[in-house]
Amino acid sequence: MRRRLTKVLGLATVVTTAALVTIPATFAKDGDVLVRGTCTGPSSNKLKLSEEDGRIEVEFEVDQNRNGVRWNVVLRRPSTVLVRATRVTRGPSGSFELRRVVADLAGSDRITARATRASGEVCSVTATFG
Repeated sequence: MRRRLTKVLGLATVVTTAALVTIPATFAKDGDVLVRGTCTGPSSNKLKLSEEDGRIEVEFEVDQNRNGVRWNVVLRRPSTVLVRATRVTRGPSGSFELRRVVADLAGSDRITARATRASGEVCSVTATFG
């Protein structure tokens, strides 16, 4: 009984630790930031932040491999909604992209993207630029 409890607690610790690990950003040579997010279903997503004429180009992509699926999308800074939009996945890959150019504020800019579809699946990602 004690051995089984130890195994269960050990597994719970591994699962909890894995859930707390953040997905690292990838930095390109030109200073772009690319972060792959998580989804509660089979879809995948990524957020790319790039410098564009003193501003930040934000590109959020969700890939579902199925066309015609409607997603509600929100881009935000910690206390400000930047964009609320609806996107529909399109061919050939069954994905959508939302692109906006936003102000580059002083210091580091933290941008979060979240997409939700009617089935309840949620995709989210956060990246920091600067």
